[in-house]
Amino acid sequence: MNIELLLEITGWLGVASYVLAYLLLTIGVLKPSGYPFHLLNILGAASLIAYSLEYGDKPNVAVNAIWLMIGVGAVLRRLLRSPRDR
Repeated sequence: MNIELLLEITGWLGVASYVLAYLLLTIGVLKPSGYPFHLLNILGAASLIAYSLEYGDKPNVAVNAIWLMIGVGAVLRRLLRSPRDR
């Protein structure tokens, strides 16, 4: 498999992750504070960062890096909460 095809698949995986996270949140399957929602967003952001870096799409890299930090921060905050706050 060549690198271009792998990057294309990675980019589409990112799109699918974002859309799936939003769809499942909207129809009530996922909670906005739950791990699955944040993990789908983290996967989407990381995938689109990899794709965008290859093509020099700096605005897309920036917004996805911010989105990635938000997702990681949300997961870390949830992991670090005391058990009584969960």
